[in-house]
Amino acid sequence: MSHPTYFDAAEVPRLLADYPLGPEFATTFRQLSRDALRARQETRFAAVMRRAWQIAFYRRRWQAVGLEPGDVRGLDDIGKLPVYAKSDLMQSIAEHPPWGDFHGLEAWPIEARPPVVLHTTSGTTGRPQVLLFGPKSRELQNLLLARIYRFQGLRPGDVVHSVYGHGMVNGGHYIRETVLHFTNAMFLSAGTGIETRSQAQIELMRDFGATVLVGFADYIRRLAEVAREHDIVPGRDIKIRMISGHLGRENRDAVSQAWGGAELFDWYGVGDTGIIAGEGPDHAGLYVMEDAQYIELLDPETGTPVPDGGSGNLVVTCLYKDDVYPIIRFNTNDLTAFEPGASPLGLNLRRIQGFLGRSDNMVKLRGINIYPTALAAWLGARGDTTGEYLCRVTRDAAGRDDMTVMIELAAGFEDSVARRAEFKALLKQRLGVEVEIELVPAGRLAPLTGLESRQKPIRLIDDRFAKP
Repeated sequence: MSHPTYFDAAEVPRLLADYPLGPEFATTFRQLSRDALRARQETRFAAVMRRAWQIAFYRRRWQAVGLEPGDVRGLDDIGKLPVYAKSDLMQSIAEHPPWGDFHGLEAWPIEARPPVVLHTTSGTTGRPQVLLFGPKSRELQNLLLARIYRFQGLRPGDVVHSVYGHGMVNGGHYIRETVLHFTNAMFLSAGTGIETRSQAQIELMRDFGATVLVGFADYIRRLAEVAREHDIVPGRDIKIRMISGHLGRENRDAVSQAWGGAELFDWYGVGDTGIIAGEGPDHAGLYVMEDAQYIELLDPETGTPVPDGGSGNLVVTCLYKDDVYPIIRFNTNDLTAFEPGASPLGLNLRRIQGFLGRSDNMVKLRGINIYPTALAAWLGARGDTTGEYLCRVTRDAAGRDDMTVMIELAAGFEDSVARRAEFKALLKQRLGVEVEIELVPAGRLAPLTGLESRQKPIRLIDDRFAKP
C-alpha cells in the first residue's frame, strides 16, 4: 500500500471551492446572509466535534466536567465546553512527550496516516510549544492568509520581502507557503536580523525591487532606520507600497512615514490557529474569517462573555481543523474587542479591533492594570524616541512593586533630568501610576528585547519572582 502524499491529503481544489479567494471572497460575503453563514459554521463545527471526541486530550477534559457525546448540539451549546490555554498543551506534552496527546495521530494506522507538518511557537511567553498540522488544515491556513493579503491589495508581480523567522518557528514557513501557494507574487524569505543581517536585507530589497513588506512592526521600523544609515532612502531607492503585519497598537503614521508613505495593514492570528482576522482596504477593523474561525470574547477573570463594546480574551474554535489537532475553545490570552456597526464594504463578517495586549502579560502595579504593549503607539509617535522600549518590574524587601520603563532616545536627543521628568509625568498621566524612567541611546535595548533575533520583541521583564 502506498503512503498518501501531502498533496493528495490537502485536497486543495476542494478547499478553493469551499473557501473563496480573491475577488470571490468579497462577493461571497456581501451576498451570504448571517443566517446562511451560521448554518455553514454549524456544519463545520459538528465535524470538528466528532473528531475531537476521538482525541484523548478533549475526552479527558470534557468528561471531567460531566460531558458526553451529544451534550453539545451546536454552537449555542459551546459554552458548556471548558476553555484551554497554552499551559494545558504544555502539560499534555510533559505528560505524553514529545508530542502530547492533543493531535489525534493515533487514530490512523502508520501506513494510512497523513503527512504531518511540525513546527513550534516562538516561545514569547515561555518554553516553545509543539505545533502540528495536517495537510488540509495547513493549506487552509495558508489560503486564509492569502485571502487577506489579496484583499489588502497584494498583486501578481509584487515582490514580497518577509522578515518572519524560520528554523523550528512556524512564522516564516507559514508566510512563505501562503505567498507561493496562493498568490502570484515573488517571495524573499529574508527572516530575522540573525538569519539575514539588516544591512543585507536592505540591499536585497533595493536590488530585487521589493514592493511589499511583511512581518512584525518593530523590526520593520528598524529596517527603515538601517536603510537611511546606509544612504538607502525608503520611497526613493526602495519603493514599498504596502506593509502587512502585526501592528497592534503601533503608531502607523510613524511606520508609514519611515517607509516613504507605504499603506499599512494589520492582521491577527496565533501559531496554533493561523490567521483569525485581517484588516481590509477600508481600514475599519479586522474582518474575522468567520467561515473558518468562531471566536468568543471572554472576561479574563470570570470567563463569561463580555458585553458589546468591552474587551476580553479572544477564545477561538477552528471550524476547519477536523484532521490533526482540532482546536475548540482555545484561549489565546490576547485581548481584543468587537468593532461596532456594519462593515463599510458591506461584508457580512464581524470585525475586531486587533491585538490590544495580553491578559497574562499584564502587570498590576499598586492596583493599576498595565499592559506594556500599550506603550508602543504613544512612544512611536514621539520624535524624540526610536519607538523602542522595555519595561522592567521589581519588588523591594518591603514588598513594594516598581516599574522602570527604559526608552531609547532618537539620534540628536540626550538624556537629562528635565527629559526624564517629562517622560515620568506623561507616563503617570497615561498609565495612572508613577513609574521610573531610564533613557538610553538608540540601539542599546536590542540585546534585551531581541529586536533583531525574535519575531516578537520582549517588552516586559518581570524580576519580582526571580530567584537570587
